[in-house]
Amino acid sequence: MSMKRVLLLVNSILLAIGTSGGALAMRLYFIHGGNRIWLSSFLETAAFPVILVPLSISHIHHYCHPHHRHLAKPNLFSMKPPLFLASAVVGILTGLDDYLYACGVARLPVSTFSLIQASHLAFTALFAFLLVRHRFTAYSVNAVVLLTVAAVVLALHSGGDRPAGESTRQYVIGFVMILAAAALYGFVLPLMELVYRKSKQRITYSLVMEIQLVMCFFATLFCTAGMMINNDFKVISREAREYKLGETKYYVVLVWSAIMWQFFFLGAIGVIFCASSLLSGIIIAAFLPVTEVLAVIVYKENFQAEKGVALVLSLWGFVSYFYGEIKQDREKNKNLCPETELPQSLPPNT
Repeated sequence: MSMKRVLLLVNSILLAIGTSGGALAMRLYFIHGGNRIWLSSFLETAAFPVILVPLSISHIHHYCHPHHRHLAKPNLFSMKPPLFLASAVVGILTGLDDYLYACGVARLPVSTFSLIQASHLAFTALFAFLLVRHRFTAYSVNAVVLLTVAAVVLALHSGGDRPAGESTRQYVIGFVMILAAAALYGFVLPLMELVYRKSKQRITYSLVMEIQLVMCFFATLFCTAGMMINNDFKVISREAREYKLGETKYYVVLVWSAIMWQFFFLGAIGVIFCASSLLSGIIIAAFLPVTEVLAVIVYKENFQAEKGVALVLSLWGFVSYFYGEIKQDREKNKNLCPETELPQSLPPNT
């Protein structure tokens, strides 16, 4: 197995864990007394310093490798200004997406917002077509239609699972926020792939981690500004004391939420590097039903008939999309030489 495929497997696992774990941890914060939306959005990228560990290991391994010892000592950060600027812009968009997502999670049950979030695959397919010219097939169009219908089914029968004490207006706001978050992240994934393609640098996995570090830094900076404006830093200690699970568990929930979300973002950007933005979107969408089932089991959420219909439509869409991608890959492989391998890095755009 080539290193490229090993990285793809590792990042797919990280993305799968982050998709389910991040959503469940964030909802755990809200259902037991947490109500700081900017704090929750901040936690989605606040664990970015942990990327320095694998990044440092990667550079040390590169420097100590026998084939690289004759080369000049590499810098810890090799990112050039244009790529840094592009990563910063994507990071700010990610921070906005974090806020929209946290707004939705604060108001909706996990099983509901996960079904709505599944619509991001449709947005990813659309923006991948517009930005990186990933062509539509009959299977991808079918998947987009099914996922759209699933979201409509939930919208027409919304309110039946509204949390106690929440108004219809707040529930609708949560629904719209999650849908907006799905659309924005559906744009961010292909945008990141476009950044890779247009980069004047050779894109290696070490550089991918640098990009992730910069993205998360600016996303965290965006959410930190929101926390300061909303005075979140002043009330964290009070909220911890009043948390239903206890003060210690409050901070444990925050820490694990940050770690799960870092798994998600590192996995997402890694899958884009190793494969494509569409595969990243597919993995996220494929594990949303797992999140829904876990929410019903762990949080005892209701699962009405309309959710069942939406889930079946979503799964049908996933299967259709997967089948189309597999069929398309097989057709491509027929035109490739048997000895062709995936490259270990992406060449710069020249």
